Amino acid sequence: MGNDWIDAEGFRANVGIILANSDNKLMLGGRVGARGWQFPQGGMEQGEEPVEAMFRELHEEVGLVEADVEVLDVTSDWLRYKLPDKFIRRHSKPLCVGQKQRWFMLRLTSDVDAVRFDRCDRPEFDRIRWVDFWRPVNEVIYFKRRVYARALHELGPAVHPGGLPERPRWWPKRWRAVFDKDIAAQNRQSTNAVSS
Repeated sequence: MGNDWIDAEGFRANVGIILANSDNKLMLGGRVGARGWQFPQGGMEQGEEPVEAMFRELHEEVGLVEADVEVLDVTSDWLRYKLPDKFIRRHSKPLCVGQKQRWFMLRLTSDVDAVRFDRCDRPEFDRIRWVDFWRPVNEVIYFKRRVYARALHELGPAVHPGGLPERPRWWPKRWRAVFDKDIAAQNRQSTNAVSS
């Protein structure tokens, strides 16, 4: 974490990447040596702009370059999550308590064969799969679910301009209640920003 950008509140600046194919399926990467699946993401370096970090992480994690994708949208602000206590490295300085992320929605314009995992010394992923729109919320580690749902909700119209797909029936009621609350708060913030 030597060159990472961690703010005064302990949130590490980060970018998240949602990559859609021509069928509007979303790419999940399978973590090396683990069962977990997630979107590509990574920390921003000091002085780096979000879009620069996004293209760097895109290349490092899945081997794609700017010519392989089209940028469709980016979140209007940082989306944050706190790390559970057991994941906080208490002896790190500065202390990182969570992530603040700018999310990007991209369209893959190259062939899927352009995806590679050998572009960095320690690959994050060793496999990918293409999934339905809301599926990543279920696949990601539990403490990132709310941010995934918020990012998908905000950026989804870029790939589904006629309206977002219906949320899955298998989502537990508590997920629906929490996500509805998050979306209402996000909508209030957007309304307040416009009226200011």
